[in-house]
Amino acid sequence: MLKNSNLSPKAISASRIVMTELMIPAYANFGGKIHGGILLSLMDKAAYACAAKHAGGYCVTVSVENVDFMAPVEVGELVSIFASVNYVGRTSMVIGMRVTAENVETGLVKHTNTSYFTMVAKDETGSPTLVPPLILESSEDVRRFWEAMRRKELKKQFKGDFDNEKNELNIDSALHHFEGERCVLGF
Repeated sequence: MLKNSNLSPKAISASRIVMTELMIPAYANFGGKIHGGILLSLMDKAAYACAAKHAGGYCVTVSVENVDFMAPVEVGELVSIFASVNYVGRTSMVIGMRVTAENVETGLVKHTNTSYFTMVAKDETGSPTLVPPLILESSEDVRRFWEAMRRKELKKQFKGDFDNEKNELNIDSALHHFEGERCVLGF
């Protein structure tokens, strides 16, 4: 049974965070750019901080959506992660994040990622627990909430459609789809 059924709604602004970290040489890959895994780890921390503030307790990451690295991050840049709760379900929250990298010498700020992490609140026994409803404070908040609802619906639809495709797959009749692809059939 879920606890906390009498939770008061919380404003998005109450849990919004900005986390900034200097990118040091130890974070770089062999090409001299910051590892994507470093950025994902920082994003996970920001998502946790934002979700925990909203839920008032421990949260875990259950899914990560839409991680596209649009611009490289350089050693010496300041990476800022802007995180807010975009949507709440009963026990889950979608945390929207915008990641930027700033060159402090030139003042150039570039948008490097936008991502959505789904977090679930847990109680002291590790069971999912209710999260407070969300107070939408602006038309932008309404837009983000609606977009999260649509992403959730489309993700469920895609999963169902893709599961059907996998179950109905006949390799012999699908081989014509491989024409023009960069593969060689070895059987």
